[in-house]
Amino acid sequence: MSDTIDLAKAGIELRHKAELDQGNFLIGYSATSGKYHYYPRENCPFSGAGDVTLVAPKGTGVVYSFTVVARKPEAGGDYNVVLVDLDEGVRLMSRIEGVDPHSVKIGQRVKTRVQVTDGKGLVVCDLA
Repeated sequence: MSDTIDLAKAGIELRHKAELDQGNFLIGYSATSGKYHYYPRENCPFSGAGDVTLVAPKGTGVVYSFTVVARKPEAGGDYNVVLVDLDEGVRLMSRIEGVDPHSVKIGQRVKTRVQVTDGKGLVVCDLA
């Protein structure tokens, strides 16, 4: 039995993860509802239509909310967890890289990018 997956026949979640692991950030879009959504699903959460396609967002948005997770310095130190509203109207959870985690503010503009580590992609943000 082969462990190769035919992505053309795979479900939208598997295709999304495969694209993410290749460094591509995609969100779901339904032509029926005319709305975007994230995390991608087989059916549009607004209309129930099964016409969801994966599309590349602009990748820009604003910090909707955040928190700082405290860790000991030897464990890597504090880090932030943010909720970001993308310009397409979807919200996702991520973190802002390269900043003091305590300096994050609601309303800050961010730009998303994919960070691939050990073959696994993760959406992170930078201040825009």
